[in-house]
Amino acid sequence: MEASDAQLLGRTAAGDRAAFDQLVRRHQASVHRFALAATRTPEQAEDVLQETFLAAFRSAGTYRGQAAVKSWLLAIARNKVNRLGRPRAGQPESFEPLDALGQRAGWGADEDPEAAAMDGERRTLLARALDRLRPEDREVIVLRDLEGLPGDEVAAMLGAGLAAVKSRLHRARLRFAAALREGGGGPNGP
Repeated sequence: MEASDAQLLGRTAAGDRAAFDQLVRRHQASVHRFALAATRTPEQAEDVLQETFLAAFRSAGTYRGQAAVKSWLLAIARNKVNRLGRPRAGQPESFEPLDALGQRAGWGADEDPEAAAMDGERRTLLARALDRLRPEDREVIVLRDLEGLPGDEVAAMLGAGLAAVKSRLHRARLRFAAALREGGGGPNGP
């Protein structure tokens, strides 16, 4: 029987490095996706990923089980992102397109080339639209829609009430839909 996240975290707190490695394998993709969406630079996302798991390893004994381990890890990542600060206006940013991430993750490996090209275009449009959102809109969409966290856990992470998070998510989704409708890209469209 496979150990639960909470069991792995408890074993980590007791010094079991293998348990921690298993926990990292389970959640590193989610933490990285969140960090990449929040920072929008692969280098910063990697830093956040490493700092998140380092902090989780050091504070494994403080986990009290009030939220899922995944939510706890994403809350740590959010704190790490907030410490980085937001990029200054005019500062060049890079954002790895979703299609590139998908290819690295093995998406489309068995598809025909035409379908793969269509999916790549779709992912590029989605990435562009997500990139155009304000950081707080990206954050709530990634936590709720991409990572699938329950609304109450998102609310706890963001320090807001559930009703406020629902409202914020609704507005963020509308802004995302508008960005997609506008072509997902900058002033020149896709």
